[in-house]
Amino acid sequence: MDWINALVQGVMLGGLYVLFAAGLSLIFGVMRLVNIAHGDLIVLAAYVALGVVELTGLHPLLSAVLVVPLMAAIGYGLQRCLLNPVLGKDLLSPLLVTFGLSVIIQNGLLAAFTADSRRLAAGPIETASLALLPGLRVGVLPLLMFCVSVALIFCLEWIFFRTRLGRAFRATSDDAEMAQAMALDRDHVFGMAMALSTAVVAIAGVFLAIRTNFDPASGPARLIFGFEAVIIGGLGSLWGTLAGGIVLGVAQTMGALISPGWQILAGHLVFFAVLAFRPRGLFPRMD
Repeated sequence: MDWINALVQGVMLGGLYVLFAAGLSLIFGVMRLVNIAHGDLIVLAAYVALGVVELTGLHPLLSAVLVVPLMAAIGYGLQRCLLNPVLGKDLLSPLLVTFGLSVIIQNGLLAAFTADSRRLAAGPIETASLALLPGLRVGVLPLLMFCVSVALIFCLEWIFFRTRLGRAFRATSDDAEMAQAMALDRDHVFGMAMALSTAVVAIAGVFLAIRTNFDPASGPARLIFGFEAVIIGGLGSLWGTLAGGIVLGVAQTMGALISPGWQILAGHLVFFAVLAFRPRGLFPRMD
């Protein structure tokens, strides 16, 4: 039963990693951009949620109603002002810009909130659980995170393949110059892609703030987990990202069952194994 419990808890943990990774996967799929500041944007969203809760008194989960559009606006502005001017054939410039953005976010949060860790209290939902089988229970909050992550992948897939905006994403991703010639504003399309990515980041930040402590320096760890989920699943594949997050979560909980010191290491080992034997990931996007 211990192994079954670890498997179930790993799947639930994978839901959080899917939230970390979905925006990263979307941005790579549209712009071929690896956003080094992605983890710090998640932490920024957590602090925005903290500010919204303190100012309005909203429940942390309801704060997403304000945090999501705020982060989407921030993402659009960052893309139009900072990233679009450096996107091109040179891959180094966008990486340097996002690295610099990461440093700025971390130090800005440190100056504004100090290095003390914070957490949002969500009330009884944090400890509530459901009985699946005798001796097997699942927390309501982890289950909610997993359900939201699956629904989010469904929504992103629908946007990407069933809407006009999604067609613009695909056209610009396939050939940005040709899309520009067909009267698509590449800068606006990329801005909308980043806005959608940071809207997903906002949801991840709200759940992060509820589930665990966070501080200005906790962004890089979120980036690593998100990046590993994307690589395991397959770059640019949203369904692959869902699978990658679950695989990473299960690997960590199984590792923790063997020894507490193996929890994070087990996830890294699975990541390196996939990278060695399936460099394109388990479910790569078919170009």
